[in-house]
Amino acid sequence: MAGRIPEQFIDEVRNSVDIVDVISQYVSLEKKGKDYLGLCPFHQEKTPSFTVSEGKQFFKCFGCGKGGNVFKFLMYQDHLTFPESVKKVAELAHLQMPEGYGEAGKPLSPLKKMYRQATEFYQHILLTTKVGERALKYARKRELTDDLLKHFKVGYAPDSDNILLTYLKQKDYTDDDLRESGLFVESQDGQLFDRFRDRLMFPLGDESGYTVGFSGRRISNDKTIAKYMNSPETKIFNKSKLLFHFAEAKKAARSEKHLILYEGYMDVIAAYKAGIQSGVASMGTSLTTEQVYMLRRITPNILVNYDGDPPGIHAAERATKLFGQVQGFNLGIIVLPENLDPDEYVKKYGKEKYRAEVAGALSSTDFLLERLANQYNLHNDREKLAYITAAVQMIAGLNDPVAADLYLDKLARQTGVTRESLKVTFVRERRKLQRARNHQQAYQASTLMENVSESAEPKEAQAGTDSETRNPALDRLLYLFIHSDEARDYLLSQQFLFPDERYAKLAEFWLKYHQTHDEAEVKGFIDFIPEELQGIIINMEMIPMPPDYSKRELDDQLRALEKSKIDEQLNDLLNQLKEAQRKQDNSLELEIAQKVIALRRKKF
Repeated sequence: MAGRIPEQFIDEVRNSVDIVDVISQYVSLEKKGKDYLGLCPFHQEKTPSFTVSEGKQFFKCFGCGKGGNVFKFLMYQDHLTFPESVKKVAELAHLQMPEGYGEAGKPLSPLKKMYRQATEFYQHILLTTKVGERALKYARKRELTDDLLKHFKVGYAPDSDNILLTYLKQKDYTDDDLRESGLFVESQDGQLFDRFRDRLMFPLGDESGYTVGFSGRRISNDKTIAKYMNSPETKIFNKSKLLFHFAEAKKAARSEKHLILYEGYMDVIAAYKAGIQSGVASMGTSLTTEQVYMLRRITPNILVNYDGDPPGIHAAERATKLFGQVQGFNLGIIVLPENLDPDEYVKKYGKEKYRAEVAGALSSTDFLLERLANQYNLHNDREKLAYITAAVQMIAGLNDPVAADLYLDKLARQTGVTRESLKVTFVRERRKLQRARNHQQAYQASTLMENVSESAEPKEAQAGTDSETRNPALDRLLYLFIHSDEARDYLLSQQFLFPDERYAKLAEFWLKYHQTHDEAEVKGFIDFIPEELQGIIINMEMIPMPPDYSKRELDDQLRALEKSKIDEQLNDLLNQLKEAQRKQDNSLELEIAQKVIALRRKKF
């Protein structure tokens, strides 16, 4: 429900933004007809089923069933309460919250609150204390300016056993909270000690920007100590589902039109110094499928800029193949010369040259063909033939015929072989690939059918979700009841009551809402009704329905409902009849049979 915030202000906030603009900050949307389509941010999917209606100002995922207006999206996406969501949309619309409203938001979880305080504590030590002077000098040597330190919230953990522990104990955290945080290590006798000591601290934020972990960089020359140390996984930190700088980079992706994937956070910072704000990093771990889907939701345009040394090039090749498993990417690969990583390159050659390297990124196919060519001696005919076969096999896997033609031309020029002979090999490899795909699809289809036939228990459906059997007549009548004063008056004059209790409640809520609002709109009504009924409205709104109707259509829909009701009664009676026959109760059997005949006459 709307809570304490005045409804008039909620309506003003909702009407001041376009849901497409808001969701585009989180999801890469592509216009399809009147609506926009993208990959759902609430579950993993390969084929987009997340739909946003600009005309109706609703979103709906036909995969997981989530849907709603702009407030509901942010409630799902950023785990906000309704008032917090209103406040966030008001900020986007540059509207001031009414006095006394919106200041007290939902409290952070103890762990997120603890990490926020630890971030502030470490940064305070680095920037304002004598203890932090040595670390600040180290940061300056690494060309980390005050602006960079503040933007990335960099801090310093002193070489102390319990300075953070002492600070956080004053904040009244329980011992269990402290143990679960990952900020401390526990001795055999149960004592806690600071995990990070004498390290420059780089906060790791979740998708909403809340700190959920740290990466600490050693600043001493003691090589017996690990150079980097990351937080262990906790309830709020899973490194396979996190990208460094993601919350900020996804905003920059709207203007820069891409995201750039790096190996480490220092590369992201180096790129930021060069004026590139769309950089993210996978924290030194191998890229995961979860991270690939995170990137795809924001934009299909991804550039990969790993280190220029052999391990970095190998990691870029692995990442390219992983991206290739998910449809819809426009992938570019930046290969820096002299085995340099981005941080080293920017320091050696400057910002302008680095931006030129970004602009000159290779396509993923160019990159993989170059990697393939490096495995062969192209001056030896036997190895050249092996390379040509492998290269044509790679090109045959491309879905775009124009791209395939382009790379066949390049291969012909590179190897001195005619394009016509390459085309013959290409067609043969394409047929092989198609046969393999057909075989795989047939196997998947047979496996799917086996799984379906073996499924024993039906899934429980939540009220108002797509998994529930829906009645088109009910949806149509509710749609007209809400959108047409004339249709609503006619239904009321017929003393029509929705036979489904949920629809009846929605009709009642709409009458109250319509009477108390001068400009009653569905996008506002959704905030007025209980959450368990919102799914019915969202589903109804996202189904294409003509606004025009006739009295005859209304009568037909009412008759369809009546027939549906009779069918349910007949089904129930037929079950009773079978039971009476089993018991050989002739009098009951005759009574039920007469009822069945009467109902069938009523139906027809």
